[in-house]
Amino acid sequence: MPSINPFKPTAGKMPPILIGRQPIIDDFSEALDNGVGAPGRIMLITGQRGFGKTVMLTEFRRIAKARHWEVIAETASTGLVARLIATLSPTGMRLDQADISPSIGIAGIATASLGQARFSAESNPLTLRNALNRRLNSRKIGKGKGILITIDETQAAAHEDLVAIATAVQHVITDADESDVPDADKKGVAIVFAGLPYMLNDLLDNEVTTFLRRALRRELQNVPLPDVRNAFLETVLDSGKTVSEPDAREAARLSDGYPYMVQLVGYYMWQSAQRRHSDVITASDIATGAADALLAFDDAVCAPAMDGTTSAERLFLKAMAKDVPDPTQVRDIAERTKRSRSWVSKYRAALIKDRLIRSAGHGQLEFAVPHLGQYLQSL
Repeated sequence: MPSINPFKPTAGKMPPILIGRQPIIDDFSEALDNGVGAPGRIMLITGQRGFGKTVMLTEFRRIAKARHWEVIAETASTGLVARLIATLSPTGMRLDQADISPSIGIAGIATASLGQARFSAESNPLTLRNALNRRLNSRKIGKGKGILITIDETQAAAHEDLVAIATAVQHVITDADESDVPDADKKGVAIVFAGLPYMLNDLLDNEVTTFLRRALRRELQNVPLPDVRNAFLETVLDSGKTVSEPDAREAARLSDGYPYMVQLVGYYMWQSAQRRHSDVITASDIATGAADALLAFDDAVCAPAMDGTTSAERLFLKAMAKDVPDPTQVRDIAERTKRSRSWVSKYRAALIKDRLIRSAGHGQLEFAVPHLGQYLQSL
């Protein structure tokens, strides 16, 4: 039987080992175990493209299923609330119409829409709150269990949908608190939003804030290189091949600890050895794999990262790219772009907020996305 490459550089595909993410996984697992009101039951996961947000949601659903929770996986797009209601509704109910109305006043949330859908089996609108409570009260969900909802690409969600979801979940939690059921037996809802870093600022800058500010926020970061090295050693060995410790360390360095790049480097270095019909991954395989990985990384991460930038931001970034691989002096950007210091300050703040650049020391900046500077140099 032919060997199968263990590395999975595909969006949302579970890697063989989740490295550097155990604290976040523990936060979520403990929240399910600690009952209604545990902070990790409402979570915001942010990170750049390729940082494993979708993978984290997949892992959370696996954990919830193992605890006999029901799970609903959604990706933000038009009709999000209506789809949630339809999924939660009894089998056989047909969705006839969906809308986000009416607007009502709720303490702590200004003019929040509950979101509702009309079904042929009922004459009255079924709100998301009612749909959640009905499902929780059904026999299909055991005592002390609940419903997990994961929403990916939250930055693409309609504002009205987010308000409706936040409002409904808040009410369901309150309904559970006010019930006479013992805490250990209370059924609950958990919801995890995942999206790009700027999502967090947008979410917390409107009427959803009162509710979501209490959510547990976790931003995915680069994985420590020693952890990447160990993951390479373990994964390669489990696949029937070997790689030396120095070569695994070099592969980790080339990945820069960027989760998607880790999978790309691993995939292509393993494939290079496979093409030679060898069970040993060499330094040459790693060099070849890293070169192939960079091409794929540019297409999957660098190009999309630039798609969302303004012309002014691109001018700023290209001025920084002249110094790669060294940091850029902030004062040099004003000279290269022929712009004022206030202009530089404005776009410096915007690009740091969007996690495209970061401080590299007093008066210095560097790219926060690996290889983005080299990518800009090649344009």
